[in-house]
Amino acid sequence: MAAQPKHEYYETLGVPRKASADEVRKAYRKLARKHHPDLNPGDKSSEERFKNVQEAYDVLSDPKKRQMYDQYGFYSENGFAGAGGPGGASGPTPNMDFGGFDFSEFFQGAPGAQGGAGRRTETGGFRDIFSQFFGGRGAGEQAQAEKGGDLEYVMDIDFWQAIKGTQARVNITRYEVCGTCHGSGSSGAGEVTCPQCKGTGHVTQMAGAMKFNLTCPRCNGSGKLRNACPTCGGDGRITHTETVEIRIPPGARNGSRLRVPGKGNAGTMGAPPGDLYITTKVEEHPFFHREGDNIEIKVPVTVSEAGLGARIEVPTIDGRTQLKIPQGTKNGQRFRLREKGVLNTRTGQRGDQIVEVAIEAPDPRDERTRELLKELSKLQSEDPRAEIWTKV
Repeated sequence: MAAQPKHEYYETLGVPRKASADEVRKAYRKLARKHHPDLNPGDKSSEERFKNVQEAYDVLSDPKKRQMYDQYGFYSENGFAGAGGPGGASGPTPNMDFGGFDFSEFFQGAPGAQGGAGRRTETGGFRDIFSQFFGGRGAGEQAQAEKGGDLEYVMDIDFWQAIKGTQARVNITRYEVCGTCHGSGSSGAGEVTCPQCKGTGHVTQMAGAMKFNLTCPRCNGSGKLRNACPTCGGDGRITHTETVEIRIPPGARNGSRLRVPGKGNAGTMGAPPGDLYITTKVEEHPFFHREGDNIEIKVPVTVSEAGLGARIEVPTIDGRTQLKIPQGTKNGQRFRLREKGVLNTRTGQRGDQIVEVAIEAPDPRDERTRELLKELSKLQSEDPRAEIWTKV
């Protein structure tokens, strides 16, 4: 069933109407990573936004659909009767059958229109015009080879896998070339129900307030595919689940996108396959916090260590190291350990580790501790909040 778009596709992707195909693709990938449901669990607004972004890209990434949308603000949930698949590959577009529809009220006096009121107008010219936008092909024309669609998967990895890098496996479901017919869709004998129209011989299409009955482009209205391959139903491709080895490089971030060439859906009629894209979702660490290539950690110190100064052991992603705490260190003071952060594989340089100290007050459980604290308070008689009162 067709529908009018609920939102403006160019606005959804944040691109101008004259944006190139590459600009549309870059905008889509950026927004898809940002709003992917697996990266925003439980966030219904992100899930809805992701669906809108996907819908807009499905239309604007296809030159024929985009041309139709630019002309009429029109799109189809059938993908113009295309044969999609895992990851969203579009397929061939339908022949349009305008027989039985009277266009005289729209085309009286137009070039090529014949007859006046009460006479049926020839619709051949109108059919030809619409065929340009729908990309319809005649019964004698051959389908064109189309590159396979890309696949998008999200992979969960832990903090250390992201820092050190790892080899991981992911199970994917994709279209691959049918082994029976080798992608031709034909077996030379028998017939099967057309998978595009489900045996009805036609599909419907909406253009504004007008509803058109379209002859199914796959079976030409018969509802059956003769000499179709019984394995793939004439599509030339079958779904297949396989395990793919993924190399996660050191320093991978939450939302990093990895490309595996040729592991998307198979193309039609010998066209090349699409690619597989893996988006990483990194689990948080209980102590280390990553900010870009830097690692941040909060380390507790005692009052005496902060006041008198000390050398303390602090954890890093490489193991333990020594940190000098100077005399009179304040609570929340931050220290930098050079090149103790994450390796950036693009620059070949490492980030830093930022250590924030948290001074812990002693627990006066015994009388001796209380006496020492009382003596300390007498030695430090100044009000630590005095500066606040001067500025309030």
